[in-house]
Amino acid sequence: MQLFFNMIVPFTICGVALYGAFHRVDVYSSLVQGAGEGLSTLVRIVPSLVGLMTAVYMLRASGTLELAALALAPLLERVGLDPELLPLMLVRPISGSAALGVGAELISTYGPDSQLGRTAAVMLGSTETTFYTIAVYFGAVGITRTRYAVPAALCADLTGFLAASWAVGLLFGG
Repeated sequence: MQLFFNMIVPFTICGVALYGAFHRVDVYSSLVQGAGEGLSTLVRIVPSLVGLMTAVYMLRASGTLELAALALAPLLERVGLDPELLPLMLVRPISGSAALGVGAELISTYGPDSQLGRTAAVMLGSTETTFYTIAVYFGAVGITRTRYAVPAALCADLTGFLAASWAVGLLFGG
């Protein structure tokens, strides 16, 4: 079985090459053309991603996320969310790697089987890196005005956070 999994990629490459040869497609020139388009897309979206990542790291390093958690603690507790989850909830729509770091900190601090650790894990799995996704996909096709996409996506993230907390509470008590 391990041999099969090791051979998936070579078989896929051979399958694509044979399919292209059968349909008389110049596979190599198609590959080079696609790689060129991918690089031009990368050049268009990298500045947005660099700015986004810089902002996330500045917020974490400055302590702004912790201050926001303190200020919003009463509201979060009222809707059933642990205030310690706020840094994760603020970072997750912006950066997946930063959210993973915050989630790992929460899980190592409170434990993987704690209510907070489980909720953090479910939040990481049930929400999206909204701004990153919008920057990548909208930037790739040249859309500059997002209109309703950002508010709708942020509402979906909030719903995901609340549903994660509710589901963990329902399944594991708390």
